[in-house]
Amino acid sequence: MKNHIVAAFRLTIVMLAVIGIYLLIVYGGSKVLPTKGNAEIITQNGQKFYANIGQEFKSEKYFHGRPSAVDYNAAGSAGSNKGPSNEEYLQTVQKRIDTLKMTHPGMGNAKVPVELVTASGSGLDPDISEDGALYQVKKIAEVRNLSEEKVRDLVKNQTEKPFLGLLGPSKVNVLKLNIALDQLK
Repeated sequence: MKNHIVAAFRLTIVMLAVIGIYLLIVYGGSKVLPTKGNAEIITQNGQKFYANIGQEFKSEKYFHGRPSAVDYNAAGSAGSNKGPSNEEYLQTVQKRIDTLKMTHPGMGNAKVPVELVTASGSGLDPDISEDGALYQVKKIAEVRNLSEEKVRDLVKNQTEKPFLGLLGPSKVNVLKLNIALDQLK
């Protein structure tokens, strides 16, 4: 019995050390990131927005981000937990595809970027792919009476390259893109 208690105590000490080292690595790594591990707050027209949390844009004159399984409620971050073979999930995605094609008739039979019709695991992803933003350019340009080239250039300028050129895909923060769009003349 005494041998088991001593072994359990040793294991506990070793695991505390391992977890402590892991936490220090994660904390130190977060301080290397551009936002130093803190929320990125953008103030626009006296209102604060968190660039790290997906926002809902309902107007046709704005780019739209990923759908949210939690209606963009940061207090209840979650995914739908429905797999790709779930019939209800497939119907929801198909309905989103049909709606997107109907609201963007100028795109014809162009492939719909997956992130425009599927929610992220958190339901709060603030970013879409460059393709997701470019898919919406024609409609935004038409609604705002701007040239497609001007809006396309804005998307290219707002596209964030992978961290250190290696980690992750290129992405566009929808909130920042829409703020820049409002400032476009």
